[in-house]
Amino acid sequence: MKLYFKFFAMHLRSAMQYKTSFFLLTLGQFLTSFGTFLSVYFLFARFQNVDGYTFNEVLICYSAILLSYTTAECFFRGFDTFPSIISNGEFDRIMVRPRNEIYQIVCSRIEFARIGRMVMAIVIMFYAIPTSGIHWTPANVGVYVMMWAGGSGIFCGLFIVYAAVCFFTIEGLEFMNIFTDGGRTLSTYPINIYGRGVLIFFTFVIPLACVQYYPFTFITGRSDALLNAFLPLCGFLFLIPCYLFWKFGVGRYKSVGS
Repeated sequence: MKLYFKFFAMHLRSAMQYKTSFFLLTLGQFLTSFGTFLSVYFLFARFQNVDGYTFNEVLICYSAILLSYTTAECFFRGFDTFPSIISNGEFDRIMVRPRNEIYQIVCSRIEFARIGRMVMAIVIMFYAIPTSGIHWTPANVGVYVMMWAGGSGIFCGLFIVYAAVCFFTIEGLEFMNIFTDGGRTLSTYPINIYGRGVLIFFTFVIPLACVQYYPFTFITGRSDALLNAFLPLCGFLFLIPCYLFWKFGVGRYKSVGS
């Protein structure tokens, strides 16, 4: 961690070399998320509820997922640019250094401009919590924190899978954005509103529902099943197959010079 914080400070100093650019990028990220918030607001202004969920309840889901995605994108951004690391031979250097490959890639890039999106998520969270009509107990707060942490684990895992695909295709496959950006957009609302098939897929294949819909039903009192409160831990379990796929890809890597 001491070495990681050195990389962290280095990236922060680099970002601060162009302060105007940094603040404009941060503002752009904030306004982009604000636009999504407005789309949700206008939808509920017209229809009042979606499948029985109120505006302020949906904001609980939206803020948790936005926090999760932004955390993963901020600190795991190196995997999103992994195709260039493969194509320019940088991964050859990574392989011969005395540190884990994932650790080096995580340290290679930190996107501080994503803080704008995180600020928006926090603003939504602080607005939604007192206005949602939910009785917030310490247990509910803990579940919400696990939604954030577990969701971050899932998106980090998806970024790792995206990078691992590059070992076989050189370039990343754009369809992965269906599960990263698409998953974030889909999770703006409770996932069960999209139908049983979508709910099953995002429960057993990519467990976004485990960090969003099921704990959300526990927080709102729609379900008293204690299991739902702990399902966000599946976000960390999801990292295991993602890591195994990454190691499989590393084992098939033959260098750009082969």
